Amino acid sequence: MKLLVTGGAGFIGSAVIRHIVNNTNDEVINLDNLTYAGNLESLLEVSDSERYTFEQADIRNRTEVDRVFAQHEPDAIMHLAAESHVDRSIDGPADFIGTNIIGTYILLEATRRYWGALEGGKKANFRFHHISTDEVYGELPHPNEAADAEARLFTESTAYAPSSPYSASKASSDHLVRAWSRTYGLPTLITNCSNNYGPYQFPEKLIPLVILNALEGKQLPLYGKGDQIRDWLFVDDHARALYKVITEGKPGETYNIGGQNEKQNIHVVHALCDILQELCPSHTCYRDLIIFVKDRPGHDLRYAIDSSKIERELGWSPAETFETGIRKTVEWYLRNMGWCRRVQDGSYQRERLGVST
Repeated sequence: MKLLVTGGAGFIGSAVIRHIVNNTNDEVINLDNLTYAGNLESLLEVSDSERYTFEQADIRNRTEVDRVFAQHEPDAIMHLAAESHVDRSIDGPADFIGTNIIGTYILLEATRRYWGALEGGKKANFRFHHISTDEVYGELPHPNEAADAEARLFTESTAYAPSSPYSASKASSDHLVRAWSRTYGLPTLITNCSNNYGPYQFPEKLIPLVILNALEGKQLPLYGKGDQIRDWLFVDDHARALYKVITEGKPGETYNIGGQNEKQNIHVVHALCDILQELCPSHTCYRDLIIFVKDRPGHDLRYAIDSSKIERELGWSPAETFETGIRKTVEWYLRNMGWCRRVQDGSYQRERLGVST
C-alpha cells in the first residue's frame, strides 16, 4: 500500500511512520505542516528510505492537499494531524477549531473527490482512518466517588460529552467523519485512544515535562490533588494498533485503543521520580519537587478504555505494561537530552533542513 499520513512529524504520527517503514513493505507519504510540536528529527531513522516521502503542507490548504493526492495517489489515509494540548486549547481555542474541525473537513472533501474518481480495486480497497481520542467521551466517575466506577469503561457506544475546547474539536471531527461515511459512502474508520506516552513526545505533556523539570531541579506542578486517572498507552503499541485497523479494520467501524493501565497522575509522577532517582541520583529527592496547584477548568476526573473490541476482532493487545513502558521512556529521554533541547527551540529543522517552524 501507499499510505498518506497526516501529522506524521508529530509524536504518534512519527511512531506510526517508523513502524510502517521498519516493519512492512508499504510506502508512506508524510504530510505535516511542522507546527511547534512537529519535528522531523523523530523520523531520522527512516528518512533515507525509498518508501518514505515528506510533504510540508497544511491540511487547511485545499490546493496543497489536492496536489499531494494527485501527485502521490495514496491507497489509504491515516489522519493524525491535530492540535492536541488541552491547556493550549483553553488559552487559545481558535487553532484547535481551525486544524481539528476545518482541517478535517477540507481533508474529507479532498478525499471524497479523489476517492470518487478511483476505479476498480483501488476504489474498493481505499480507506480513510481518522485517529481520535478518548477525551471525546468526557469523564468517568472517580473510584473515590462511585463504588462501581472501576467496572465502568469507555466503549465504542459511549455517548460523547467533551469537556474542553480540545476534546470538543476532536468530537466535532469524529462526527464529520461519520457523516461523510453515511452521506457519501466514504469508507472510513475511527479509533479513539487513551493517553499516549513514550519516546519523542513533545516536552509539554505530563511525562516528558516531569522528566525534564526534575532533572533541572524545577518544581513538578500537579493539578488539584493529582488524583485524576488516565489509561496510559505506550506509543509503539498504539502504532501497531493503528496499522492493524487500517489494514484489517472494517469500514464504518470504530475501535477503542487503550493500554489497560489506569494510573492516578500523582502515581505516574511518583514512578517517574523513583526511576530517575535510581538512574540519575540526586541529593535532593525528586519527589520533594512535587507541588500541587489550582486545578484547570473542566478537568476530567477519569478516562478508562475498554479495548476488548479491537482485541477480539483484530487480535491486537498492548505489549508493554506501564512498568516496562515508563522505564523505557525515562531511559530514552536520559539518552536523548539533546533531542529535547532541539525540539523545543526548533533548531534541527531550522539549521539542518532549512524549513520553517
